[in-house]
Amino acid sequence: MTEHGAGDYKDLVVFLAAAGVVVPLFNRFKISPVLGFLAAGVLLGPYGLARFADAVPWLRYLTIDDEAQMRQLSELGVAFLLFMIGLELSWGRLRAMRKLVFGLGLAQIATCTAVLAGGFMMIGQPWVGAVVLGMGLALSSTAVVMPVLAEKGRLKGTVGRSTFAVLLAQDLAVAPILITVTVMATLAQSGGELDPPALGSALFTLVPAAIGLALLIILGRLVLRPMFRSVARARKPGQGGELFLAAALLVVVGAGVAAQAAGLSMSLGALVAGILLAETEYRREVEVSIEPFKGLLLGVFFVGVGLSLDLDAVAADPLAVFGMAAVITGAKIAIIFNLARLWGLSVRSAAETALVLGPAGEFAFVILTAGMVEGVVSPAFANQVLPAATLSMFTVPLMALLGQRLNRAGAGADGAVSAVGLSPEGARPEGAVIIVGFGRVGRLVGELLTEHGQRFIALDTDPAAVAQARRDGIEAYYGDAVRPELLRNCGIDTTRALVVTMDSPGKVDEVAKAARAARADLILIARARDDRHAARLYALGVTDAVPETTEASLQLAENTLVDLGVPMGLVLASVHERREQFRKVFQAAAPKDRAVRPSRALRSNLGRDPR
Repeated sequence: MTEHGAGDYKDLVVFLAAAGVVVPLFNRFKISPVLGFLAAGVLLGPYGLARFADAVPWLRYLTIDDEAQMRQLSELGVAFLLFMIGLELSWGRLRAMRKLVFGLGLAQIATCTAVLAGGFMMIGQPWVGAVVLGMGLALSSTAVVMPVLAEKGRLKGTVGRSTFAVLLAQDLAVAPILITVTVMATLAQSGGELDPPALGSALFTLVPAAIGLALLIILGRLVLRPMFRSVARARKPGQGGELFLAAALLVVVGAGVAAQAAGLSMSLGALVAGILLAETEYRREVEVSIEPFKGLLLGVFFVGVGLSLDLDAVAADPLAVFGMAAVITGAKIAIIFNLARLWGLSVRSAAETALVLGPAGEFAFVILTAGMVEGVVSPAFANQVLPAATLSMFTVPLMALLGQRLNRAGAGADGAVSAVGLSPEGARPEGAVIIVGFGRVGRLVGELLTEHGQRFIALDTDPAAVAQARRDGIEAYYGDAVRPELLRNCGIDTTRALVVTMDSPGKVDEVAKAARAARADLILIARARDDRHAARLYALGVTDAVPETTEASLQLAENTLVDLGVPMGLVLASVHERREQFRKVFQAAAPKDRAVRPSRALRSNLGRDPR
């Protein structure tokens, strides 16, 4: 049995300590936590405090030694980011984005590669190595750009969608680029002449990748929904999202490993899994369950980027390193701005998109390393380029801030959405009514809303009810509405009203509390068991409480009066008047008695004992 010492966990402890200090500190000063993690990586890495460890031994306890371990964790963090992005997509939305993904995205990769390669050739690099350098540096950092835009609330506008489309095209291009590096190596070894057998062998490696991607999609469609349905059935009432977190971990890691086995990137496999899961009713619950975990793993990625910054290389020739970073970033910004304008974005949106995509990305390390292994990129020159690429990644939060200030009109105000082929909002309809509980009562409410042209989404903790609603073409999700983060995920900030129809008084109370705490001005209608429950709900802040016993009494009285020949108009008027009287009684009683028991005045006004 292997024994582990305290030192085996030292790096993890140092990272968690840094996360616990950096994020609150940077949030307090309104600075992006991404910059904090990057700075922590530089400080705690081999080129930071570790260089003084020989003179001051106790500094070893404040540094991170195992870069390989951090790199593996950071790769998992990027995979989780792509998985979360996939959850916000669907095949339909991808089809709507095809003009940007396969138009603007591919044009950006090709143009930036050509311009950067030309620049490297002008300073004396061989054409094969220059092309590989150009391809690596043409890509941007999904792992840095997306969290920074999300933090600033820029993902749902034109800038966010166009930026994501380009990043998605870049992620899809990584595998073909790596194949191209192999082909370029073949050309270099043959003196620039095409070697058909070697070229065919290189291209043949794309076949497993295509087959693996197809199998991943097919298996995902067959397995994901039944898997999460079984998890939902196994979940006990009131239980947190631990089971969903475990299932999501299995999906992300499994899809990532399967993609790697097929010659694709782990992050691409996670993206596909997220897109497939986005079409199921468990999407919202999974998002809520894994959000904190994803943020921590992304922090590992940012720290890893900071660890990789070779300060010695920067200090050896700072003018060259900073100059190269500025030239690469500036050239990409100019190219992307003009391409974005060509694809219909406004000047402001094009400028913001170009600024955040200008810096280099994490795949530059993968591609340039592959180029050095294949012998087509000079290691000495690559070791000058990589610090410049790393420094440019440090500028993403600053670029995003500058872009946002240039684009003060907001992402949704430039009117360029239709020009690029995107819907103005995501999968969730803006302003839709949220129905919590989709049994008999919830279904009837939904049918009447639809009949009067009102959009709605449904939430329920019964997997069978949600599955049936999905089969009926209703936008329904599995999830416990008591969780405020789930309500936010379903759009409580923009919903027109929330209706609670569950038959459990305790759960109705909990949802009412959570909804009112999430939004003070929300129209909140709740189903009540009886008069006592209605008074309690008004005390909790609902707009309207509908007690079953009172409504049943009013319905019986209405039918009796109509059958006795009383004119319908008079009956409806009296029923409506009596309902208003009851509502005023409940509302008046609520502030006086928040401890459930109704007052004597309430029982007297209702004319019966509410027990």
